[in-house]
Amino acid sequence: MWLDNLLTSIIYLTASLGLFALGHGVFRLFRTGYNVPHELVEEDNAALALVMSGYHLGLILAIGGVIAGPSAGLADDLIDLLVYGLLAILLLNISALINDRFILFDFNIKKEILDDQNCGTGVVEFAVFVASGLNIFGAVYGTGGNIYTAIVFWAMGQAILVLIGHYYNLITHYNIHEHIEKDNVAVGVGFAGALIAIGNLLRAASAEDFVSWGSNLMTFVWFVFLGLLLLPAARIFTDRVLLPSRSLADEMVNQEHPNIGAAYLEAGSYIGSSFLIVWCL
Repeated sequence: MWLDNLLTSIIYLTASLGLFALGHGVFRLFRTGYNVPHELVEEDNAALALVMSGYHLGLILAIGGVIAGPSAGLADDLIDLLVYGLLAILLLNISALINDRFILFDFNIKKEILDDQNCGTGVVEFAVFVASGLNIFGAVYGTGGNIYTAIVFWAMGQAILVLIGHYYNLITHYNIHEHIEKDNVAVGVGFAGALIAIGNLLRAASAEDFVSWGSNLMTFVWFVFLGLLLLPAARIFTDRVLLPSRSLADEMVNQEHPNIGAAYLEAGSYIGSSFLIVWCL
């Protein structure tokens, strides 16, 4: 029995690694103007390394949504892995285009990553891929759904991430795009934490067996509502409790050297709170 289980696990792992390799190739295909080996090795471009790390992690999460659900038997599982795995790769790369157009819309991302090696932009791109990977995980996970439901829940998740980009800009009381373009990594880290936290809520909001549009959409809306409450609450907690003698905004944007430690605390508050919400519901 253990030998059968071992061989089955090896087959799943091999198929998943094949999809991962294909997904890596698609990443390069979508970025034909990037000389990736040169940037990573000759230019030591940490911003691009952040982007690629986020893509790879998001890719694993997206594929994981297919293989983490209940098994329907080896043959059917491999068919699902092929169909939904290819769909996950496509959706993850389209998510990057949505980010470029609607989330970090105020400047040229390619220039920031390649010419300026802007790690503030890089960490936001990292977060968009991770958040989108979590979004896709939930969209393809579970039973009762199909390709149509997966695409709808992914599309709703992407709309929420775009909305959060504007919402977060409002609650910070400073222009995050302006500061990220000025290489303010701290502002990028704070924003990245907010995106990953919402991505985690989107995962939980759609990672349910599909029963009906009415029931599943009610769950989705409820998690999104909690996410809108989470961000300002976690920011106030960081400001008043974790940094009681300082203003978080001053630490992030009103110093000669932005306080990246404060940004780590802010991002940690968002992500940690999102897990608490998921576990408590």
